[in-house]
Amino acid sequence: MELLNKLQWRYATKAMDPQRAVPTDKVERIIEAARLAPTSSGLQPFEILVVTNPALRARIKPVSWDQAQVTDGSHLLVFAAWDDYTPERINGMFDYTNEVRGFKNEGWEAYRQQLLATYPPRGPEVNFQHAARQAYIGLGAAVIAAAFEEVDCVPMEGFDPAAVDEILDLRARGLRSVVMLPLGYRKAEQDWLVNLPKVRRPREQFVTDVA
Repeated sequence: MELLNKLQWRYATKAMDPQRAVPTDKVERIIEAARLAPTSSGLQPFEILVVTNPALRARIKPVSWDQAQVTDGSHLLVFAAWDDYTPERINGMFDYTNEVRGFKNEGWEAYRQQLLATYPPRGPEVNFQHAARQAYIGLGAAVIAAAFEEVDCVPMEGFDPAAVDEILDLRARGLRSVVMLPLGYRKAEQDWLVNLPKVRRPREQFVTDVA
């Protein structure tokens, strides 16, 4: 299967070539894959910031353990989750769904009221953590799409979220950074990992078949 071959090809790229930029059409397809990813209740509670500004990426690098991919890649995707599930946000997505589909459904409207009664009272931190897990679903879709496009990437949790939030002014938008994904092309001659075998647990240690 072509997709599995691409996933075998990909790895967490350690050295990216700053002279090679990912074409815009490839970046857009990677972002679209993340946009189309499933999320709990279809609320899509995260956004993606596509950071290409060199000055901003230079500021982000020191608060990201000085990982060179932040500046050597041509695009830095920052996945930022909602800081809370508010009635306005929940209603906004339900209203938008009704607008796109062109009708209201009684069961769907009842589900809206269920979420309104359940989510906001849980508190901002619980809701942010839930939203952050949805962002990771989008990240997974982006990583797979990047492999399909033969674009190198490396998921990054190694950064100071509060610092990144400040640099990108995310809190003012009701967002908190969760994970980052630099996109670029491997610089094989400088990457110690590029030719090493991919290591994954064998199926018999990873999968339990329950008949």
